[in-house]
Amino acid sequence: MTDPKPAPPLRERSARTTQIIRSARELVEREGPEALTMRRLGDVVGMRAPSLYKHLPDKAAVTGAIVELAMVELGTALHAAVADEAESRPRRIRRLLSAYRAQALASPHLYRLATSGPLARDRLSPGVEDWAGEPFYLAAGGPYLAQALWSSAHGTVILELDGRYLPGSDLDHTWAALATAFSSAPVS
Repeated sequence: MTDPKPAPPLRERSARTTQIIRSARELVEREGPEALTMRRLGDVVGMRAPSLYKHLPDKAAVTGAIVELAMVELGTALHAAVADEAESRPRRIRRLLSAYRAQALASPHLYRLATSGPLARDRLSPGVEDWAGEPFYLAAGGPYLAQALWSSAHGTVILELDGRYLPGSDLDHTWAALATAFSSAPVS
C-alpha cells in the first residue's frame, strides 16, 4: 500500500487568519451557511466585524477559504480510500464511495457549501480542486467515468441528506448498487 497523495501547498496565511477560517468552518457546520456573516464570525472569534477585514478582504474570501478547507478534508479522505494501488477496481470504487458518503454525512453543511452553486476557483490554492477530485479518476480509471461516478455520488448523497429516499430504504444497498454499476462499466 502506498501513502495517500498529500494535498498541494495552500496559500500561506497568518496564524490568526487560519484561526478565523477554522472558526468560520465550525460556525458553518454548527449553524449552516446562512449563519456565516462577518458580524457573527466576529462574535465567534472575539473581535469586531470590521477588524476581520484586516485578515480577510470580504465574506467571499472567508467562504472561499472554507470551501478550500472542505476540499482538503474530503480529498484527504478520498486519497486515503484509494491509496492501495494493488486493490481491485471494484474494491477501490467501494472504498471511495464509502469515504465520500461518510465525509458528506459527517459534515453536511460544509459539504453543501463546498458542492453547491458556482465554484470560485480563483479563491482556491493552485491544484487543490484537481487533487481533491483525482481519487475518482484513480478509482474509475478514466476521466469521463470518473466524472459520472462523482456526479452519481454527489446526487446520491444529496438525496440522502435531504431525506428524499422512501422510508425504509436500505441506503447501504443503494450505495453498494452504485459501486457495482460503476465497477462493471467500461472505462472511458
